[in-house]
Amino acid sequence: MALFRVSTTKGLELQKALSQICRQFSDASTDLKAVMAAKIPKEQERVKNFRKTHGNTKVGEVTVDMMYGGMRGIKGLVCETSVLDADEGIRFRGLSIPECQKLLPKAPGGAEPLPEGLFWLLMTGDVPTDAQVKQLSKQWAERADLPAHVVTLLNNMPNTVHPMSQFSAAVTTLNSESKFAKAYASGVHKSKYWEYVYEDSMDLIAKLPVIAATIYRNTFKDGSGIGAIDTSKDWSCNFTHMLGYDDPQFIELMRLYLTIHSDHEGGNVSAHTVHLVGSALSDPYLSFAAGLNGLAGPLHGLANQEVLVWLQKLRQQVGDKATEEQLKEFIWKTLKSGQVVPGYGHAVLRKTDPRYTCQREFALKHLPNDPLFQLVSNVYKVVPPILLELGKVKNPWPNVDAHSGVLLQYYGLSEMNYYTVLFGVSRALGVLASMVWDRALGLPIERPKSLSTDGLMKALKAA
Repeated sequence: MALFRVSTTKGLELQKALSQICRQFSDASTDLKAVMAAKIPKEQERVKNFRKTHGNTKVGEVTVDMMYGGMRGIKGLVCETSVLDADEGIRFRGLSIPECQKLLPKAPGGAEPLPEGLFWLLMTGDVPTDAQVKQLSKQWAERADLPAHVVTLLNNMPNTVHPMSQFSAAVTTLNSESKFAKAYASGVHKSKYWEYVYEDSMDLIAKLPVIAATIYRNTFKDGSGIGAIDTSKDWSCNFTHMLGYDDPQFIELMRLYLTIHSDHEGGNVSAHTVHLVGSALSDPYLSFAAGLNGLAGPLHGLANQEVLVWLQKLRQQVGDKATEEQLKEFIWKTLKSGQVVPGYGHAVLRKTDPRYTCQREFALKHLPNDPLFQLVSNVYKVVPPILLELGKVKNPWPNVDAHSGVLLQYYGLSEMNYYTVLFGVSRALGVLASMVWDRALGLPIERPKSLSTDGLMKALKAA
């Protein structure tokens, strides 16, 4: 796995070429756990030697604004699975979203990457073969059954309980099945921790679509059963069918959606929460449930719902065929009232989010004349210049949330309260892959030092 970083253009080109060569010679085994077992000792040694040589090297500075500003910009975490560049956007193990769309295996006749392929990439650093992805689909289908007590919990949950609350509760309750918790209680050696976290992660990822589909059917439909898992189908296809949809285009959208929402390096709320809780050696179920509770917040995963609410207000006031001047007037009114334009701006990105771009390309291909998509396209033309004129926004460009809800609405999945559940199913791929590596590398409990304002003032005065 070529995880090093170099600064020159030629160096980056060389790194990319070497990574591609390494991927061409990836292990042909379809047993993901065996592939991981072969890679982990080499990576453990590489990290050990790196820390031994550079353990005291400074990688950045911390300012008072960073401390009061949510630790934004502080370089304080290691995340092997993805890196977020302010200009390029997300790279999964060095590959951009367009590269993933091109290189990762697809379903027969499909055009979008399979999430199983991305998970293999996140875990190993290698682009998988079709056979490896097919085996992963089969394993997840075989592990998908829920314990009776989780089914009972979900079926007894009032449909007035928010879908994310149901999701978090079900995942928490599922920890009764944790292989890691049982192994830890029996005194297993820490060198084996990753193996049990791997098993829990595989089981959890397999069961998430069943949990999520049950919540959807119980909360928004007639509560009828979700049907059986087809072991010959891929993860996204089974999930979409369990939700009650069979449009091939929508299945393709779900493959894309579940791939691009999977990971966004380690500092976002959901990823950091899973890492933090897992660092206390909580099992993957408890750790992921904690991450879901963070994802449910309006400043994180709930944002795509807020975008649609804002768009609905826009449509009510100016209609679908609003002129550019009418759009500008509404947007300025939003900003002058002290609100933000939801779906625009990002804590790290300084250009249009590649996840927005690939969803826009999907819409241009499959639903170019949809009124809501056309409205979103017109907003895309108008908002960035206004935010630049405002002069207070570092990034005036749209992020992933500005587009995902539009596509879901088009295919009939109109229940906005459910969108963050879909996000959560996808995010599991990244955070659980990271958790396996956290335990493989023996990362300790996370415990940063905090200061009071008086203590900070005293420290600065002394300095």
